[in-house]
Amino acid sequence: MDGMMCEYCLNYEYDEEYGDYYCLIDMDEDDYAKIDIFSKKGCPYYHPGDEYTIVRKQN
Repeated sequence: MDGMMCEYCLNYEYDEEYGDYYCLIDMDEDDYAKIDIFSKKGCPYYHPGDEYTIVRKQN
């Protein structure tokens, strides 16, 4: 997934137990194959934003 900006995706969260970031989307082999085949289009599950996006909408 080279070139994807996972760190700016709302589906990318920090797991305190493991001390690492991970994607919240539960993908199977077919999903990974789609991403690999259509890598020029980017991740179909990418949703730009951060944890403050929801707060900004509430204000």
